[in-house]
Amino acid sequence: MSTRTFRITVRGVFDGLGTDQRAELLARAAEHDVLRAAFTPEGHLSYDIAARPAFTFRFLDSGEAEDDILEATERAEEAARAWLGARGYGYKNLRSQAEDLSQAPLGKRQRREAARKGV
Repeated sequence: MSTRTFRITVRGVFDGLGTDQRAELLARAAEHDVLRAAFTPEGHLSYDIAARPAFTFRFLDSGEAEDDILEATERAEEAARAWLGARGYGYKNLRSQAEDLSQAPLGKRQRREAARKGV
């Protein structure tokens, strides 16, 4: 059985932030800029608190079976909650979306490469 790679996006909105919390997020905004966004096993947080209170965590996980994506999504949501909770950041509207990359359609270059290899 082959390993499947999952990309999980957990989105939400900061809620009830205090002045100090908001200042802390603003001070660290450069390292959480959307232009630096990446899917990582530990999760990458991006936000633009100056523009709006929304945030996005991006997680990379894997599994053996198609159903493993459900457990990976739960782990990602729990990791996001833990990160926010450890810092005392309030949040609401937490939701997630997961993608099994083995099921993703091939892009133009990938189709061309597969055709070249005779796959």
